[in-house]
Amino acid sequence: MNKLGFFEFLKYRSADIFKLTGQHIRITGIAVLLAVIVGVPLGIYITKNKKVSSAVLNTANVFQTLPSLALFGLIIPIMGIGFKPAIFVLFLYALLPIIKNTYIGINSIEPSIIEAGKGMGMTKSQILTMVEIPLALPIIMGGIRISTVINIGTATIAALIGAGGLGDFIFKGISMSNNNMILAGAVPTALLAISIDFILGILENKLTPLGVKSA
Repeated sequence: MNKLGFFEFLKYRSADIFKLTGQHIRITGIAVLLAVIVGVPLGIYITKNKKVSSAVLNTANVFQTLPSLALFGLIIPIMGIGFKPAIFVLFLYALLPIIKNTYIGINSIEPSIIEAGKGMGMTKSQILTMVEIPLALPIIMGGIRISTVINIGTATIAALIGAGGLGDFIFKGISMSNNNMILAGAVPTALLAISIDFILGILENKLTPLGVKSA
């Protein structure tokens, strides 16, 4: 197989590449979705409860700074190998940027804007959903984009615990000294990260209110 050119190799193994790309998207997508479901409400919560903000951010920071292989090693004795532990580790990695950007986004809103909402008779929930979240959305989306791109790269490590994904090609290529196989895993991973970031950028633009865009 080493004698094949790279593009010939891609054509030859195209079915495997599509399959592993699908697995990669599934692993990353579920992990980031769970991180958004947990991280955004948690980020909002700590803006209203300053006493716990440092503890939450520092805890999330610990998971972010741990080497991915070490974190996988710590999780394997508890959850075993395969899809579920990979999702859990990637979920932990995705949390910090989402929590932190939500926290920063909400806190960056001018207090006068909040006071204006209160003066109009808006409830706390109305201020949150109609003022704070829309104004903070670009920063929140920035955290989601960062988490997604980081996780697409980190998800390659998940192949080492039998979770699949494009890391399968990378590690098999390393063990076989097959550059085509390494590139067949690395190049689609990079293109996937760029493509997803671009799509999320379009989504961010669509969701951001016109008033915020022009500000």
